[in-house]
Amino acid sequence: MLTADIPTPADLLELIDHRHPVSVTLTIASSPLPSDHERVALGLRNAIDEAERQIATLELSRSEAIEAARVVEELRGLLDDPEFWEQQSRSLVVLAAPGRVQAHRLANTVTDHVAVGDRFDTGALLRSVAFPNRAFVVLLSQGSARLVEIGPDHRPREHALDLPDDHAMMLEKTATDGQADIPRADGATGDRIERERYARAVEVLVRPIVPDDVPVILAAATDLVPAYRAVNTHPLLLEDGISAHPESLDDETLSAAVREILDAQHARELAEWREHLGTQQAEGLGSSDLAEVARAATAAAVAELLFDMDDTAEGHIDEFGTITPAPDAGAATYALVDEIAARVLRTGGRVRAVRREDLVGDSPVAATFRFPLGT
Repeated sequence: MLTADIPTPADLLELIDHRHPVSVTLTIASSPLPSDHERVALGLRNAIDEAERQIATLELSRSEAIEAARVVEELRGLLDDPEFWEQQSRSLVVLAAPGRVQAHRLANTVTDHVAVGDRFDTGALLRSVAFPNRAFVVLLSQGSARLVEIGPDHRPREHALDLPDDHAMMLEKTATDGQADIPRADGATGDRIERERYARAVEVLVRPIVPDDVPVILAAATDLVPAYRAVNTHPLLLEDGISAHPESLDDETLSAAVREILDAQHARELAEWREHLGTQQAEGLGSSDLAEVARAATAAAVAELLFDMDDTAEGHIDEFGTITPAPDAGAATYALVDEIAARVLRTGGRVRAVRREDLVGDSPVAATFRFPLGT
């Protein structure tokens, strides 16, 4: 299992809004393998040394300089903290400021980066939150019903279903000509009714567990697929399902099948969104122009933003949304697309991290608007 500390959207907004003259962000490649931890520790030590060099270039008051020295000392304390090294993942993001040091272990890969300024560089965390890769799988056969969660930061996780004692008997054919304790309808229609009754007993337990915004994937015996779809009430039961018999799926095979389905669903959604964007642009309710999207985000006009997860262009965006690009990164600059995404989140919009090829033209952003921008 890959350990991860992905912040909630509320926690992420708190980190985005944090301000202090000495705010340190260390982003380095890590590894879940204990044999690699010496190499990771060396990378962390080098990142701390670089942060200390950057702090030395800041114009700080005496009290701020004392606070900065304590921040560096607390960061170095991580190097000798055995509890910190017990569990790692593929990437490590450490955020430090006076009075706080927190580490986030991410299952996705990142680019090594050290930043010191008046705010945290939350780009890596923003991408981990904004790139959905989670689903629940309903595995249904005549003798078994299971609910398994697949996430970006953990192995398949099973959720217990408290099924009624007679659940397995709902599909049993009796030899009593309909005189059994549990009456059974006759013929093809009866079979359908009983299969749907069987599926509904599972669905009513699944429904409260799975959030409305997380997809559900069905892995069911062939005759139970239409039955479960007929009784389903979850809004995101995907059309694509897993055709293999559910009892034949081990964790690795199940995870791979889910990733394939989610990738295909993601591609379809992006194609539909780009078509929707074109319609919105014609009505003045969308744009892929970076400057216009920045102004819209600042004006709380953005309903949904897609941004290039790999774009690192830095600069400054003022209170009116006007962009001033920076030729080089510095203490007073930040990634422009990250700041735009942060402004969208603050105003209740939705953000999604995607690849550049999933966007429109050569722009690192595309957005739909709640209302037209004024001239």
